This record gives sequence, C-alpha cells and structure tokens, in this order.
Amino acid sequence: MKDVVLALVGGAMIGAAAGLLLLFLGRIAGVSGIFAGAMLPLGQGPVDRRWRFEFLAGLLAGGLVVASVAPEAIPPSTKDAWILAWAGVLVGLGVGFGEGCTSGHGVCGIGRLSVRSLVATVVFVAVGMMTASWIGSST
Repeated sequence: MKDVVLALVGGAMIGAAAGLLLLFLGRIAGVSGIFAGAMLPLGQGPVDRRWRFEFLAGLLAGGLVVASVAPEAIPPSTKDAWILAWAGVLVGLGVGFGEGCTSGHGVCGIGRLSVRSLVATVVFVAVGMMTASWIGSST
C-alpha cells in the first residue's frame, strides 16, 4: 500500500509542477526540449534560458535531496557505465524520432488531450516494455 501512496503522491507532484510551469510561464514541461534549449550555443535558439537552467537545477536538486534524505529509495545499478551511456544515447535518439519525451508527451500532451501525444506515449510504453522483457528487469 505504501508504494501505491508514494506513486500517487509522486505523480501528483509531477502533474502540479507541469501545470504550474504552464500556468506561470506558458511553457510545456518537456524535459528534453528544456534541456536542448538550455544547451544551444549563445546567440542561437531561445533567449529565455534562465528559467530552463532553473528548471534543470531543480531536477538535480530534487535528486540530491532524495539521495541525502532517503538513500535507500535509490536502488544501486548493476549495469556497466558503457551500457548506461548507450541507453542514454538510445533514449536521445527516441526523443528525436518521437519529437518529444515522456514528460512532454506523456504528462503534458495527454493532459492537453493531444492525440499525437497519446500515440507517442503508447509507443514509448510498448517499446519500453518490450525492451525490459528482452534485456531483463534487473536494475
């Protein structure tokens, strides 16, 4: 029961954060787009980078807080660093092909009743399930 409550609270916090970003800044909480916009060379892309860096800093700070307050909540990884690096590359490619990430499509897009985001999220979940079944479920 505790896991269900924690999942509900975590989901509500993610939804609230996405809603507040949309309400106050008029921006979609698509983390890959936020990151990409923050990393463009100066003079290219959006001029409003400050909120992007603040958003990304908040994500990092949240992880650091959890790691320091409840380190048992973060399971150790048994995978080699090169496997994790390749996984990151594949996720990045998927974000490019899907024109967005799980937060942009799954959290914000579905909340805005976007059919495109619904389709993208179904594909993300299906491919993720197939990959987990193929590779195995160990962390």
